[in-house]
Amino acid sequence: MKLPVSTEWVLHCATSLAQLDPGAGASVAQLALYYDLPAPYLAKQLKTLVKAGVLTASTGPRGGFRLARPASEITLLQVVEAIDGTSPPYECREIRQRGRGALPAEDCRRTCVLAEKMADAHEAWRASLAGVTLADILDTLPPSAPSRTRRRLTGTTGTP
Repeated sequence: MKLPVSTEWVLHCATSLAQLDPGAGASVAQLALYYDLPAPYLAKQLKTLVKAGVLTASTGPRGGFRLARPASEITLLQVVEAIDGTSPPYECREIRQRGRGALPAEDCRRTCVLAEKMADAHEAWRASLAGVTLADILDTLPPSAPSRTRRRLTGTTGTP
């Protein structure tokens, strides 16, 4: 499975927003500069996270994007599925029943074993991402990372 590059962007941006002080946010321009990303395209991705309820957005001089809920309540799966959707990446088209190698119908009553295995793998991947929150990610960062992120994104050091 290959995810679009925007998935990496939003995962990093959400993690950065999780490092800010409660209620603090960052603008598209700040996040784009922080990661050297194209602001217009990043804005579209962040708006998708707002629609999904992962982020909130506000306008004005103190506006920007912030987490919609505590980092402990936002899973990596929620972020990924907001951008990439929930459809499984593998779709069995039952080619085992076509062409010169077609199996008889009676041998195809059961779901294709390859489709089953691919579905199992997709569910395992989803379960893995669903079991990790942004707070879990923050717990693995070097101790200096949150203050560095706050300083570079918002110009403040915030709480320790």
